[in-house]
Amino acid sequence: MPVAIVTGASRGLGRALAEGLADRGWSLVVDARDGDALDAAVRPLVARTIVRALPGDVTDADHRAELVRAALDVGGLDAVVNNASLLGPSPQPALASYSLDDLRRVYEVNVFAPLALVQLALPSLRAGGRVVNITSDAAVEGYEGWGGYGSSKAALEQWTNVLAAERPDLRVYRVDPGDLRTQMHQDAFPGEDISDRPLPEVAVPGLVRVLEGDLPSGRYQAQTLEEVLV
Repeated sequence: MPVAIVTGASRGLGRALAEGLADRGWSLVVDARDGDALDAAVRPLVARTIVRALPGDVTDADHRAELVRAALDVGGLDAVVNNASLLGPSPQPALASYSLDDLRRVYEVNVFAPLALVQLALPSLRAGGRVVNITSDAAVEGYEGWGGYGSSKAALEQWTNVLAAERPDLRVYRVDPGDLRTQMHQDAFPGEDISDRPLPEVAVPGLVRVLEGDLPSGRYQAQTLEEVLV
């Protein structure tokens, strides 16, 4: 039974992916900052698979170590999915007025914490293990107001790209889930109606394919599973 760590699994894409993997027989180690929301998310999964739910913040070193230990206790580690992200201030400010303290926090969550978790997990990943980092089109497009979040995702993408070159024994992916109807997306557009966006479940089949298939390391769009060369 394969084992995956999925961060940010209490809602949105992380929750949908955890549900999809549970249905496919994966054992899961999941986290989120909100313990009550995480408990509600995993409660339906415990009858389907082994789940370890660990409330905490991915920027906390002790919490990251706990995630890896839990995976090894479950039976090993086959995949790390860095899904947890921080949008930053809402509404999002222009770069000219972006608080550097806020920007540092965005980078801590979106860039440094995922790398720290991967560094910790690498010695424990089984042969052919997967690293999946959830990115965004804001990493490659110059959208007004997305300078903080977008630049953090660009940094995430580049270290993912380099890791893929350094570790050809692993499969290392940057996956853009596309526009989704999530709380983070709503926070990015306060007061706007985002009901036309699809639910997170539409991105799950693409993510399952990178986790279970034989696709080469690279950047993919989950909703179409189109490889994007950037």
